[in-house]
Formats: sequence, structure tokens, C-alpha cells
Amino acid sequence: MSEQTFPMTVEGKERLEAELEDLKLNKRPEVISRIKVARSFGDLSENSEYESAKNEQSILESQIAKIENMIRYAEIVDPDALGKDTVSIGKRVKFQELPDGEEEEYEIVGKAEADPLGGKISNESPIANALIGKKVGDEVEIETPGGAFSVRILAVETA
Repeated sequence: MSEQTFPMTVEGKERLEAELEDLKLNKRPEVISRIKVARSFGDLSENSEYESAKNEQSILESQIAKIENMIRYAEIVDPDALGKDTVSIGKRVKFQELPDGEEEEYEIVGKAEADPLGGKISNESPIANALIGKKVGDEVEIETPGGAFSVRILAVETA
């Protein structure tokens, strides 16, 4: 049985490693300290501070494990492997909705790096999925939960 891989850029992996380091070196000791202080208040069965700190610790440890797994199974993607003008992970793509829609621009990243509000969409999103492998000038039909629409790819560049 093979593990799931997490396609990402070099920068995305570096960001995850920095986040993991922060969680382990800063957040984890803070939570442990809160647990110790709450434990000193006495009876743990009615100690809401203790329960809150233990819940926070559980969430934190889960987050650490998730990030460690993504880093362990990271698959670094070469954005230029398909060619400089071909849409892939690690590329910024500019397109126009047809027939006369506005232009939009997104960077396509692995799902571990996705930040739609920051202009970074997951390679698994309907838009990115439809665009990957296409080239400048191609017209692409994109199927989304909100309906289908067509776009023309105007530019592709390495992010």
C-alpha cells in the first residue's frame, strides 16, 4: 500500500518546515506550560483551564502530525517539467473568461500550499485541474459546482 504524496513547490515545503518548527519550538512549550499551571489549581475533574489546555494540546499535536506527514511524503514538483508555457504546479496562470469576461490570475500549488484568498489554488481544484497541461492561447472548459464556463489562457509563467 503506497502513501499519499503531497505535490508542492520547494517554497511550499520550506514554509511547512518553518511552520512545523514554530509549532514544536514555540507553541508546544506554551501549551505544556498552560497545562502545568492549570494542574496546579487542584481538582482536575472540575478544572476548565486544564480541560481547555488539554484540548489545545490535542489539536496542536494533530496539526504537528499532519504537517510532518505532508513533509515526509512531499513530492517536489519542477514547474518547468512540462515546458515554460504549459500550466502546471508552481506556475502562475492568467486567463480571461469567455466571451468578454474579466481577467483572473492564480498560482497553482499543491493542496498543502493552497491559499485561495492569496491567489494560490490547489492543483485539485476544478479550475486548476482543468488548466493543468494546457498552453497559452488554449481555450478551456472549466466545470465547477457553480456551473461550467470557458476561459482563454493569456499567460503562463513560473511563480
